Amino acid sequence: MSSAAPNNAPFSELTPDFVLDALDSVGLRGDGRLLALNSYENRVYQVGMDEGPPLVVKFYRPARWTDDAILEEHDFVRQLAEQEVPVVPALRLAGHTLHHYRDFRFAVFARQGGRAPELDDPETLEWMGRFIGRIHAVGALKPFALRPLLDIASFGEEPSEYLLSHGFIPLELEQVYRGVVAQALDGVRRCFERAGPIRMLRLHGDCHAGNVLWTEQEASRGPHFVDFDDSRMGPAVQDLWMLLSGERADMTRQLSDLLEGYECFHEFDPRELNLIEALRTLRLIHYAAWLARRWDDPAFPAAFPWFNTQRYWQDRILELREQIALMDEAPLARW
Repeated sequence: MSSAAPNNAPFSELTPDFVLDALDSVGLRGDGRLLALNSYENRVYQVGMDEGPPLVVKFYRPARWTDDAILEEHDFVRQLAEQEVPVVPALRLAGHTLHHYRDFRFAVFARQGGRAPELDDPETLEWMGRFIGRIHAVGALKPFALRPLLDIASFGEEPSEYLLSHGFIPLELEQVYRGVVAQALDGVRRCFERAGPIRMLRLHGDCHAGNVLWTEQEASRGPHFVDFDDSRMGPAVQDLWMLLSGERADMTRQLSDLLEGYECFHEFDPRELNLIEALRTLRLIHYAAWLARRWDDPAFPAAFPWFNTQRYWQDRILELREQIALMDEAPLARW
């Protein structure tokens, strides 16, 4: 397995000249027009080209993934594209999709335009469900060898312990948080026990509305799934629950619309419905730890000034208490 880029390569080195020089190293001549796109884990830029339409270049966060794990993600997205699933694969340049320039790894993508999908529209949800079903049909063909599993240990136990052991929880709230997160993780375990053995498959992993671009162009109308950076092994419902919102009746209707399309291409195990609130709980814990781990990146305090305040942790405790109650309720069911 190839080693990841060194830890000491800060994103502050990514000046416009650096970005253009990196592209030039793979034979692409930018015209100097750079637009920073919304990304915190990595750094992503739209770059105007001397010839042809703009391209998108992603510089990977140093030390997060090994080269081989990134290439495994690229290969998965390529497989999806070959099956005409609307995704945006990394471009192969000089025989490679992953490139190195100084201490950075980067990949180049075609620019995909679009708007956020209208998740209150049943037709849109059914359409998205069809394509998620197709993603999972390909994802089920073989497992990832290098990318991790979405499980209780990595998304709940380890992140909560990181927060407690690194002094992020205010002292006066530490014991309360410790007790509440322990209760929440017990609830997560009960949900997984109720579900029983669940098949794990290759997922998008972070399938929320912000990672879906909807286009109205006749030739490519519909959803396009982008940013597979968090792709990993996990239960199928992980790629569905983040598209649900509102009251229980709203989520029931949305789930039914998604599964109406999904099951045209891939079977859904209804036992996985026991995992929706458990997965939501794990995401809440993991997200707080993600912010904490990235707090030395100057982009994070600027973008998330509310993090690590007294009010922030009080809200997280309340949120987890609400999840504890929700995990003891009956799971969502289709109409």
